[in-house]
Amino acid sequence: MNNNDFLDKLLNKYSFSKDEKKEFLDIVKPIYLHDEFQRRMTSEFLHHSNITLGEHILEDTIMTYILSKKYMKRKNSNKKYRLDIALKIAMLHDLYTLPWQNNPENKSSKFFNKHGFRHPIEAVINAINWYPELFCNDEDSKMIIDGIVHHMYPLPVACFKDYDFNKLELKNYDLIDNLSDIHKNLLIWSSNRGKTCSISVCRSKYKEGRIMAQADRYVSMRQIKNISSATALLTGKNKKL
Repeated sequence: MNNNDFLDKLLNKYSFSKDEKKEFLDIVKPIYLHDEFQRRMTSEFLHHSNITLGEHILEDTIMTYILSKKYMKRKNSNKKYRLDIALKIAMLHDLYTLPWQNNPENKSSKFFNKHGFRHPIEAVINAINWYPELFCNDEDSKMIIDGIVHHMYPLPVACFKDYDFNKLELKNYDLIDNLSDIHKNLLIWSSNRGKTCSISVCRSKYKEGRIMAQADRYVSMRQIKNISSATALLTGKNKKL
């Protein structure tokens, strides 16, 4: 099945109309077709159980679209809500660098440096490097970055005080220098909101990010179908794979 057929089949599963498909694909497809995203559609990147990371992200993005439409209808088509931003957050939120299941962490790693707490930071860094065209506008950048950083709420994310991102044992530390000072400062600002010790526990500042986080919780709970998948979230090891 080629890329277009897979995506079309997934949208049909959720009964998208022709107009809904067009609106969705106009925003999502340029991100989806990128080589790095396509890598995450393969068995190299298994996310929850044997579901690929790319499949998980697409399900999250579809659910974000559905929940966004319900919110916009309830708010009488609130013009302040940015559907495009919500979908971009969803497509970028889990673009971490290395597969996490059965990929052992450094034994010296501190607890809050583990994948679960670190991967939103990696996702932001990768997204800015791979999709720079999405981060040309400062306000858009602020909304997208904050949505990615806090997509796991109510679970925490690692935070830091300065430019020494390497303290988080990032797997894409080599890409930090490609970020502008504006984007670095936005990442630092976002990851330090709701700071308690070395973690941040707060929702996204923006409704677009909060709805995406809601979609992620719903999809993730549906995809975690057995004990091995659930325990892997803590241990990184999945005996079923």
